[in-house]
Amino acid sequence: MWHLVTSPELDFKVLGEGVRRFLVEECGLKPHETILDVGCGIGRNAVPLIGQVREYYGFDIMPDAIKWCQKNITRRHPNFHFHLADIYNKSYNPAGNYQASEYEFPYPDGTFDLVFLISIFTHMLPSDVENYFSEIARVLKPGGRCAISFLLLNDEARKNIATGQGVFDFKFELDGCYAQDEAVPEAAIAYDEERIRGLYEKYGLKLREPILYGSWSSSQIQSQDIVVASKVE
Repeated sequence: MWHLVTSPELDFKVLGEGVRRFLVEECGLKPHETILDVGCGIGRNAVPLIGQVREYYGFDIMPDAIKWCQKNITRRHPNFHFHLADIYNKSYNPAGNYQASEYEFPYPDGTFDLVFLISIFTHMLPSDVENYFSEIARVLKPGGRCAISFLLLNDEARKNIATGQGVFDFKFELDGCYAQDEAVPEAAIAYDEERIRGLYEKYGLKLREPILYGSWSSSQIQSQDIVVASKVE
């Protein structure tokens, strides 16, 4: 079912509903809980969650996306909150004042029951990813859960890539990650699975086994790998 969460070939509404189902069925989302959608875009994940949660918070670096969500979602559903992240990005937010590697999520410690990131770390460099791990752990309640999608490199994925089965080859090795495009590394980034496991351990997030591996390395369907974890109490 997690293939309905991260496959760009699918319809906008289908993807949003897939995320909602995943959060309920795989992460145990309950109506009384408060959640954070990191990289919320124009509300694809938010709309199917209307009436499903106590409070929804989302942030993104795209000003137009946040304005649209505030106008079209928050006005009708005041428990849905959208925040423009003051993060510099040459394409999406050139007026941003901070790098992702130094950005502090604009929420108090222990705010959220569930934090989720869909196809965010697949476009972020190592220092940015590590900072976000730290912030996710900080804003989660003890026992809170997080669901994050990745492109993970392990023995199986590497074997599939070597035989030309997958969408990507990730032949450009950078400092701590692998890129599909050397000139624009953020277009698609993969990480060694062991490196990611180490970050979960470092920041007190207990990874749930098994990892839900996608099919990106073994077919032309770009479904990603999803890791569900909980904050150690």
